[in-house]
Amino acid sequence: MKKKKKGVISTLLSSLREYKTASIVTPLFMALEVLMECCIPLVVSRFIDELGKMTDQTTTQEIFKIIGIYGAILVAMAFISLFGGFMAAKIGAKATAGFAKNLRHDVFYKIQDFSFENIDKFSTSSLVTRLTTDVNNVHQTFGMVIRLAVRSPLMLIFSTVLAFQYHKTLPLIFLAVIPFIVIIFLIIFSKVNPIFNIIFKKYDNLNNTVQENVRGIRVVKAYVREDHEIEKFDKASKDIQKVFTKAERIIALNNPAMSLAIYTCMTVISIIGAKIIITSGNTELTIGSLTALTTYTMQILSSLMMLSFVFIMFVISAESARRISEILVEEPTIVNPEVTYTEEEVTEEDKENGIRIFTREDGSEYKLVQATPVMDVFDGSIDFENVSFKYSEKAEKYALKNIDLHIKTGETIGILGGTGSSKSSLIQLVSRLYDATEGDVFVGGVNVKDYDLKTLRNQVSVVLQKNVLFSGSIKENLKWGNLEATDEEIVEACKLAQAHDFIESFPNKYDTHIDQGGTNVSGGQRQRLCIARALLKKPKILILDDSTSAVDTKTDALIRKGFKEFIPTTTKIIIAQRVSSVEDADHIIILDNGSIDAIGTHKELLSNNAIYQEVYYSQNKEASKKGADINE
Repeated sequence: MKKKKKGVISTLLSSLREYKTASIVTPLFMALEVLMECCIPLVVSRFIDELGKMTDQTTTQEIFKIIGIYGAILVAMAFISLFGGFMAAKIGAKATAGFAKNLRHDVFYKIQDFSFENIDKFSTSSLVTRLTTDVNNVHQTFGMVIRLAVRSPLMLIFSTVLAFQYHKTLPLIFLAVIPFIVIIFLIIFSKVNPIFNIIFKKYDNLNNTVQENVRGIRVVKAYVREDHEIEKFDKASKDIQKVFTKAERIIALNNPAMSLAIYTCMTVISIIGAKIIITSGNTELTIGSLTALTTYTMQILSSLMMLSFVFIMFVISAESARRISEILVEEPTIVNPEVTYTEEEVTEEDKENGIRIFTREDGSEYKLVQATPVMDVFDGSIDFENVSFKYSEKAEKYALKNIDLHIKTGETIGILGGTGSSKSSLIQLVSRLYDATEGDVFVGGVNVKDYDLKTLRNQVSVVLQKNVLFSGSIKENLKWGNLEATDEEIVEACKLAQAHDFIESFPNKYDTHIDQGGTNVSGGQRQRLCIARALLKKPKILILDDSTSAVDTKTDALIRKGFKEFIPTTTKIIIAQRVSSVEDADHIIILDNGSIDAIGTHKELLSNNAIYQEVYYSQNKEASKKGADINE
């Protein structure tokens, strides 16, 4: 059955969790504060009327008694109102801050579950904006909802009911301005909402400019492009300023419009009320009643003003809420297979080992064996069976077409091809960073879609084209490959990756701090550290995606020699631009425009494949001369 799609609000509110109670209790305390605030004018009006009834015969004792009684009531109500407001503020702050924390947590964790296909849908700068600016907008609006959005309607209802207790027609004056206020709301909403939809896209552009500049600061300085980057930033910043200023100008109309409505009502009610008192001689309306009526009118119109402010925040955060919800409802395209079991016959060994046994209706016995997800990779063999792949369903062109490939465990496979020949796309299917669009990929004789994702990726270690180190020590970075790795295992992996010698040359050796992105080590050193990190996983399949491009040929040869001697049973796939990096491989795959052009050894391809010959001779001048002589 198809899963019902949740709305934006319900999606966001699912992040409340442990803060649900606080979110419910806050409005209750807010209601207590409002009730007391609405009752205070009622007591004050009666107090004024009591004072108005006093005559010259009223004793001082009686006056102080009345003042004492009403004073005590008012003080008690003020303290209750203060208590309600204080508790609402305290619990409300806990609820809103907790909600924002959970929201960031849920968005971040959701991103961690995304496949590469999901990540491709959102830019990095957009994800950063959603986790910061958008969450802050929703956070502030939620705080207003559980406080002001409760306080204002309650104040409006209570004040309106009590106002009509004092006079039947006079409170109708402020009801007459409500259509005017509603019209102002609608005009502001219709004008501002489309603007804020644009604003957040411009925030994404600004963040993207900053991200590119900071990441590529060395390139910027090397090409003396600081002025160009400043100009780009200024343009992006001014775009936001221009659009935001336009929105703020429209929103700014709200306060003067509301003030006009409030003070017009106050003036009219004061004039008419005073006239009624004078003409009726306090029989229709007393001074105390007019005082209370004026207060309630102020409370009603102030409530409407607060509601308008909340409404504006809703407008601002509506787009933020939609953008956050877009992340939370996004379903990962690659997930673990569901657990399934198959029935197998019971053996005597099973009975001796205490395996749980089930009985069928006919009396025969069986045991349940887990079929998927598969929790162990048998070996490092890889099979592509008629595999085709494209990055998006909407894409017209396939990145890979009709790939049939069979790699035995322990083999060393080289992959060569021009830029855009889909070398990286091919190897990303092995560890299910993407799923094949057509056909199947098998590892260890099992379809990769049947493996537990962690199991598969722990046994298929990939050193990606873009090597990334994180801030922390060298040892901490290496332990990303295996948190339980011993110092001896770390040193062994580094020696195999030809990283041990340069690490030992640092003053702090393996405790040397790595700056963010690994900027304080060279490109070749960064690559070797990433290879060592991958080796620590002790994988059955090791994939190097052009991961020795910054390493000199001697070190490259030593790394390959170490692989051959120390991890002979591990299947090794080496994507490279240099022929020397793959010429001693068991087989070399030539990719061209997403298809396999040829498979063979170095000698075979050098004698019969034009692409391989072109690459080889372009990289080797002496061989190129010999090749020319042979052709002549």
